Amino acid sequence: MRVGLFGGSFNPIHLGHLRAAEEVREAMQLDLVYFIPAASPPHKSADGLAAADHRLRMVQLATKGNRHFMVSDTEIRRGGQSYTVDTIRHFRATLRAQAVLFLMMGTDSFVELDTWKEAGEIAATCSIIVHTRAPVIEAQRSPATLATVQRFGYIAKSGYYVHPSGQTLNFISTTFLPISASSIRAKLQAQQSARYLVPADVLDYIQRHALYQAG
Repeated sequence: MRVGLFGGSFNPIHLGHLRAAEEVREAMQLDLVYFIPAASPPHKSADGLAAADHRLRMVQLATKGNRHFMVSDTEIRRGGQSYTVDTIRHFRATLRAQAVLFLMMGTDSFVELDTWKEAGEIAATCSIIVHTRAPVIEAQRSPATLATVQRFGYIAKSGYYVHPSGQTLNFISTTFLPISASSIRAKLQAQQSARYLVPADVLDYIQRHALYQAG
């Protein structure tokens, strides 16, 4: 079984998250993609962060109906700072032994990977998929990306990279949707419409619980 791990604050989850996950799943032939809302993202400010239970419920609403999409509350149940290395350890301990794990992240996260807790263990125990809005060749050739690839000892192969541990690194170009969670929050605070930026059920949930309102 090939399993993708897609973490984030999802504050809120939007169509860009969902489309990127679907295209990565298809391109890498993943059987499942786990969406993993963070309790407290270590690389992001807590300002404007909706309560964890709200963000978890929005992810559940957004992913329902896709049999390949699963939702994990492991980081929320663990509490405190949500470190990816702990999440990888959790899935390696709880999934079937033959499961192959793929950590999914954007280019901006990949170039900061060396600042993450136990980054060396992450690269050595989990394959990584970088989903990029830019063409793959362009993303791979950026100085920041090349520096990270070299720092972790990845070796170029035909269309992908291999870590000394045998784990892989793939870059996947996904459809550019100019949507961000911060812009959605700004619209909602300004009492503007966020319809068609987030799934309808998520927008209904946001409105019902008065999330992201100014004041």
